[in-house]
This record gives sequence, structure tokens and C-alpha cells, in this order.
Amino acid sequence: MSELPVSPDDLRALATLFAPGIVADPYPAYARWRAERPVARPRERLYVLSRFADCEAVLADPAFGRVEEDGARLGPGRARAAAGGAAAPNARSMLRLNPPDHTRLRRLVSRAFTPARVRELSPRVATLTAELLDGAGGGGARKGFDLISGLALPLPVAVISELLGIPPGDRPRLVTWSAALARALDPGFLITDEERLRQRAALDDFAAYLRGLLPARRRSPGGDLISALIGVHDSGASLTEDELIGMCMLLLIAGHETTRSLIGGAVLALLRHPAELAALAADPSLTEQAVEEVLRYDPPVQMFSRFALRSAEVAGVTVPAGSFVLMLAGAANRDAALCADPDRFSVRREARHHLAFGHGIHFCLGAPLARLEAAIALRQLLPLLPRLRIRGEPEWKPNTVLRGLEHLWLEPASAGGAR
Repeated sequence: MSELPVSPDDLRALATLFAPGIVADPYPAYARWRAERPVARPRERLYVLSRFADCEAVLADPAFGRVEEDGARLGPGRARAAAGGAAAPNARSMLRLNPPDHTRLRRLVSRAFTPARVRELSPRVATLTAELLDGAGGGGARKGFDLISGLALPLPVAVISELLGIPPGDRPRLVTWSAALARALDPGFLITDEERLRQRAALDDFAAYLRGLLPARRRSPGGDLISALIGVHDSGASLTEDELIGMCMLLLIAGHETTRSLIGGAVLALLRHPAELAALAADPSLTEQAVEEVLRYDPPVQMFSRFALRSAEVAGVTVPAGSFVLMLAGAANRDAALCADPDRFSVRREARHHLAFGHGIHFCLGAPLARLEAAIALRQLLPLLPRLRIRGEPEWKPNTVLRGLEHLWLEPASAGGAR
């Protein structure tokens, strides 16, 4: 194994990946990075990977895990500073833990997201989708609508909220809190002081809201997931209350932020590639395959990070214990070693091998649900999309890690506007 020197040039190049104007299309910058510096060390204790095989290997390697900030390894706050990131939504969430705690918590909720259990939700998801499209303007094709506020956001919010038993009137607050906390996953130097204050307030308010639900659920438990998790907690110490709150918070945020971006990205890609839209409209059986291609081509989660729990080798390079590895999933998914002509969007491509949902023990539990929601949304949109086009320019959220559309205005194709 070889030691990779720190490169100031790599650090300057890394900053370009987070420049404000890049969010609309980061892929040319990713391609240059992958070609010029596939394994980089921009500064001490930070390595950056962009090839598919290297990223997949780290995600599967038990030598790499999460920083558990309640441990003594780095001391309070230093882990986030070393990684360059902002505060995590909750230090006791499953997302931030290693085995055996991660294994224990994941097992508690995994049964709610098996493919068989998710398939049972299909009729409800279809009903919600139809209702939202009707509410967006008589099916959307007659007068146009914003895809994000009309469908891509409220659909997964409703689905995950119903699973957890969140009352409809409370859901707008959850969306606001989730948006602030999703931004907290971006590197710390991108976050303004005002945003940090909003994130802290959102974290406190979100946790207080969830704690406020517990007494009523204890008195009258229902068939929702929060009631089930309370039952686990109350039955014997396999789930602490902080872990319960962290789990609910994670499920609510992850349960809609990425699916919103997946649906938005799918419609954007199809409208920008009319031949692919025509192929899908002619053969709707390609819908699930099209969803996988969107996940590969434009993944909602653009980056993953891991902490070296012990020294390990990555692509022939020694990564010392205590280092962080940043993996550019958006670059890895367009690696020519993964598939031919990777910058081309094709609904006929069999693209199930990608990193959109991660890999290894932290592979996204909600992947079956996200796939189901996106496929149902696309099927119901298919009769409308050939008669619609994009009005103006798509508007993107400022996020770089959880990247997605803020607004995508659609209008009848016969009206004025830009594609």
C-alpha cells in the first residue's frame, strides 16, 4: 500500500464541487474529477473517491463506519469539524451508529419496509397520487402545475406520515423541519450562521413534537410504526427513548426528501429526453426500469461519507485510522466501468446496480418504498407528460448532498415557454 500526499490542488478542485452554480448540473465537474483524481487527498484525514468500484468497496468494508460522537475517540464536536460537515440530525439515529447498535435498531424497523409489506401499500399510494394530480389542476395537463408542490413532495410526505401515524394537520411543520435538517448534511463551510440557527431550532422543535406524541400513543396505541416502536421501548430496554425519537426523525426525513427528488428528477429527465418519454409511454412495462435509470443517472443522494475505524487500503492507497472518506455517488454512478455510455439517459437500460441507495449495512431501508412511490407516480403521469413541457428554468434546492428540485413548473405543450 502507498501513502497518498496531501494536494492543495485537490482541495481547490473540491471546492468547485460545492460552488453555488453547480447544483443544476454537477456531472461535468464530476467527470473531470473522476478522470483527473479518482483517489484524492485534499487535506489531512480526508480522502475523496469517485470511481464506482472504490466507493462500493468502502461502503461494504467493516473497516469504515460512522463517527459516534458520544464516544471518546475524537472528543465533542471534533468529528464534525474533521469531516467538514454540519451537525447531524440526531446522534442516536440509526444513520449515525455502527454495529452492534446499528444492527439492533435496523432490525426493529426492517420488517416495516420489506418488499412484501411495501407492496401492500400500493393501492393507497395509487389513490393518494390520483387525488394529488386531480388537486394539481384537473389532471395537470389543462392548465399546468408545479410538479414538486403538487405531487413530488406531498405524496411521500403523506405516505411516510400515515405509516408513522402523523396527523395531516401537523405535516407542514414536519416538512419545514426536514428541509432545515436535510441542509445540515452539507459541508459545514456552506452553512450560514442563520441556517445553523434554523437547524438547531428545527432539531429541538422536531424532537419536542415527537416526544409530545408519546403519551397519547401509550394510552391508545394504534397500528402505526410509532406505536410499535413505543411498544418495543416499553417492553424492555432494547430501544431507548432518545433512539426512538432519533428513529422517527430519520424515517420522516429520509422517507420523503429523497423520494421527492427522485420523482422530480424522473419527470425532468423524461421531459428533457422526449425520445425516452415516447418509449416509456409506448411501453409502460418499462416504468420500474426507468426508475432505476433515474436513480443511476441523477441520484437524490449525491455523496456518502465514512470514517476509518482502523487503517485500511482503498484502491491501493493507505487510509489511516481516524480519516474520513467522501464518496461522490453522483460521479460513481456515471463511471464508464459501471455501464456503457453512462452520461446517456435510457429507460431501456438495466441499471439496477448503482449507489443511489448506498451499499452495505447502511443500504437504505426505504428503498422498496421509494421505488414503489416513484413507479406509481410515473405511471399516473405518463398519459399527461407528452402533453406537458417545462415552463422556465427548473429551480433547485441549495443542497449538495441531498440534491433535488425546489420547483418544476409544467404547462401544456401548446403554451409558450421553454423546455
